[in-house]
Amino acid sequence: MGYVVLLALLLIAGAAFAVVVQRRSRRARGDSDLSDLDAEVEASGWVLRLGASLSVPEARIWAGAGETATRALTDAAECHRAAGARLSAAHTADEYAEATRAAKEGLAHIATARAALGVAAVAA
Repeated sequence: MGYVVLLALLLIAGAAFAVVVQRRSRRARGDSDLSDLDAEVEASGWVLRLGASLSVPEARIWAGAGETATRALTDAAECHRAAGARLSAAHTADEYAEATRAAKEGLAHIATARAALGVAAVAA
């Protein structure tokens, strides 16, 4: 009976050691600590936020947009399309990070358009 407990403790200690070594090697390579699933959830959130920013309730304000605002809105829509495409094709944390970056770039274009129109920025 004592051998079974000792063997179980050794297996648990070995598994814990393997996890620690893996995390240290990941940090040494510069990989993020986000799992693929966490990265997917984060990227999905940013893409949804960008999409919601493109479909705004104050349509009359956007309809009278000048050239700067129109260009920024067009760029934001293109970023939304690109982020959605990257999100649907992504399988790794790095690929999901690319989708997140594209969505954040689109949100920056939305901020530019809002500034050009004199519309208050939406709270984060």
